[in-house]
Amino acid sequence: MKGVCILLLAHIYQGQNRGVKVVIINRKPLFLYKFITMVTTVNPATRKEIKDYPLLTLAEVDQLLGLNHDTYLNWKNSSISQRGDLFLKLAFLLRERMDELALLITSEMGKILQESKAEIEKCAWLCEYYAEHTASLLNTEAMTSDASTCYVRFDPLGTVFALMPWNFPFWQVFRAALPTMMAGNTFVLRHARNVLGCGEAIHSLFLEAGFPKNSFNNLNISIELTEQVIAHPAVCGVTLTGSARAGKSVAAVAGKYLKKCVLELGGSDPFIVLNDAELNTSCSTGVSSRMLNAGQVCISAKRFIIEQGVYNDFVQEHKRLLENLAIGDPTHPATHMGPMARMDLVEQLEKQINESISMGATLITGGHRVHQQQLYFQPTLLTDVTPEMPVFKEETFGPVSVIIPAKNAEDAVRIANETSMGLGASIWTNNLKLAEEMALKIEAGAVFINGMTKSDPRIPFGGIKQSGFGRELGSYGIKEFLNIKTVWIK
Repeated sequence: MKGVCILLLAHIYQGQNRGVKVVIINRKPLFLYKFITMVTTVNPATRKEIKDYPLLTLAEVDQLLGLNHDTYLNWKNSSISQRGDLFLKLAFLLRERMDELALLITSEMGKILQESKAEIEKCAWLCEYYAEHTASLLNTEAMTSDASTCYVRFDPLGTVFALMPWNFPFWQVFRAALPTMMAGNTFVLRHARNVLGCGEAIHSLFLEAGFPKNSFNNLNISIELTEQVIAHPAVCGVTLTGSARAGKSVAAVAGKYLKKCVLELGGSDPFIVLNDAELNTSCSTGVSSRMLNAGQVCISAKRFIIEQGVYNDFVQEHKRLLENLAIGDPTHPATHMGPMARMDLVEQLEKQINESISMGATLITGGHRVHQQQLYFQPTLLTDVTPEMPVFKEETFGPVSVIIPAKNAEDAVRIANETSMGLGASIWTNNLKLAEEMALKIEAGAVFINGMTKSDPRIPFGGIKQSGFGRELGSYGIKEFLNIKTVWIK
């Protein structure tokens, strides 16, 4: 009977050209992803379908990877200045098409238009940064040894495979692709299923800017083909931005085939405010950090750890700012926050909030969807949060702030480190000497003092613990997928 059901569903699927994802047989889920050959993107603000995208077959993927490798053999011999000129053209196109590209981002994943435009501008800045600085970043380095001459040079390796998320559908692709390609590698992208239009648009931009065909390829593939891509002889490494669960899976496959990997995973960033901090600035910055992109940001304030002397004032100001945020149409200029990207994300956030409240957390404001059938979620504030609660120990990927009191700076550091994640952290105080001492003790890939956690082309980005390993951006990021080659001469 089970086999008959599978065959029947496969037949129905082929006729409708739609994917059958899960079928319940005898109350058990039977996953049929192998039958999916088409993915449909949906506007989270309107819940209307945007476009159908066919998925590539394994044979098509194999062909594209071969072409990508053939292109690499020429691309690696191009000069850094030649590559830089192409990236400058790409920066020009990004700014020229900013309005339409920003609208595409907003329509596919829901962030407000102003944030989408800022994302495109940041990508253009990244292009210009690496076009200007790659030559100096990859200069050979003289080494002291027993040789007459000894130096280290940085050589490309081949094709890098990227599995990228939906929350910054341009920036996170560019963040991985630009340093990789400027260093002489080629690039293939597997984008998230809800932003396939962004993946196609990025591919078109590379072609229009004059990049060699197949130096950047966009692979619309099912997740089941991931291992075959990683295993392909042309692929030298894999980079992923996503959940810890996805990171563990990709790292295991990469290890199986001895492929280098870089993982940028989730975060539960502490935002520490000491008694002497400027309260209004720290609070407004914290709210901006937490509610950016409807709270769907890896490196952002998630756990607000506030010294006792300013705790009550901080809670009240935070509540006031949250309740003044305008939620609605992400294309409207007066909107502060649009919808979340998908219903499963909304449901997961609700579950984390409700479980935490049942364990003793206090709901100060928000906590619910704006409308039961929609993806808009109220900006939410919880207090009386303890480490065993989901909103403390798990990443909350949505507009939820939790505020935790700390006795003093030492206690704040202890609370900050009481997490399995270690992406970013922020400290607010006028005592810079104390802040630097605290930064040394905080377990995170980056600590920002009197500033919001963020990514920046000039500085390395990445985490420790369950937040991943490896670095993107800056001088460290560009060397992740290079052969650091020693040349010894006597």
